[in-house]
Amino acid sequence: FLNLQVLVLYKFNFITIGFIMSFLNSALGGMLGFAIGGPLGGILGAVLGSKLGSQSKQSFSSNQRNQAAFFTALFACLAKIAKADGMVSREEVDKVDSFIKDRFNFPPEQRLFAIQIFNQAKDDSYSFQDYATQLASLLSQNKNSLIMFYELLFELAMADGVLHPSEEQLLKEVPNIFNLRSDLFEELKTKFNNQTSDAYLALGVTKDMSLAEIKREYQKKRREFHPDTLISKGLPEELLEKAKEKFIEIQQAYEEIEKQRK
Repeated sequence: FLNLQVLVLYKFNFITIGFIMSFLNSALGGMLGFAIGGPLGGILGAVLGSKLGSQSKQSFSSNQRNQAAFFTALFACLAKIAKADGMVSREEVDKVDSFIKDRFNFPPEQRLFAIQIFNQAKDDSYSFQDYATQLASLLSQNKNSLIMFYELLFELAMADGVLHPSEEQLLKEVPNIFNLRSDLFEELKTKFNNQTSDAYLALGVTKDMSLAEIKREYQKKRREFHPDTLISKGLPEELLEKAKEKFIEIQQAYEEIEKQRK
């Protein structure tokens, strides 16, 4: 199988796992020390080893733990989706590398860490479901961050305009694992396949609802999907731009519906 790390490691061969980057300081530095456990703790241990030292569990807030889990689970699940058809193709490697560099705009240290998680996960013994289930447990009180996570998986899976049947099967399982509404798979498939946005779908409302009902739902989503809210509940700060896009999408959807109803 192709190794994603070879695409960038030669550029950053001066970086070692012992180099503590800002992201690790804020969210991952002591993950081994307080043993998050499960598949996510396992992959962090495999990637980081003991070079970062250990800290007590009490040294980390639940938000730091959740941000670390989100970041780690994202690239582990991307690896499982990429390999869902039996192998990781060069196109998929290039796609993931492009997302790391361009879509997420990670600096070199974060890129290297994401790549190491991806490479470890694509060949380890854990399943996509294992990683997704643990993340769902950790973020059970923050469904909106799980929705953002699901959208990121969809965005990558369909970046080439094609949803492979094996990728589709995994993505179909996510709403059940995350305890999200069952129609979310079809909604996102339509959104990313057609590259068009339906205002009602974006807000999760129906055309038979009154404008007052739609406005209440809009105001609720606007609060829940505000970037500051998502970050405070577990979305890594590195994905702030994605959070902003979601917030703008909600705002524009309501404005479009309001315009149609006048």
